[in-house]
Amino acid sequence: MGPLQRLEQYTIRQPQEVLIVTAEVEGEIDQVVVFKGFSSSLMRPTAFDPDVPVLPEAAHLQTVDRLQGPYSPDHPRYLEQGVPWPVFAERLGDLGL
Repeated sequence: MGPLQRLEQYTIRQPQEVLIVTAEVEGEIDQVVVFKGFSSSLMRPTAFDPDVPVLPEAAHLQTVDRLQGPYSPDHPRYLEQGVPWPVFAERLGDLGL
């Protein structure tokens, strides 16, 4: 299971949370919102087919922000900001994801 799929599984288990993932894709920054098992890029077009990955395999995840859902760009309610990917990945591992 890839990193984004692990995050999607996390949001299925924690449906009250929204994750904003910052990643580097081919030298450019991308941000992806993950909510209730689905991902959508905030900066690039997202395919309609959920089987098409939002981030390419070569993407380097940098940080994860945890927000209280539902997500409102005008009034985000952060639970945590800027959690480094290795730290969040370890948390996912502790949850069996």
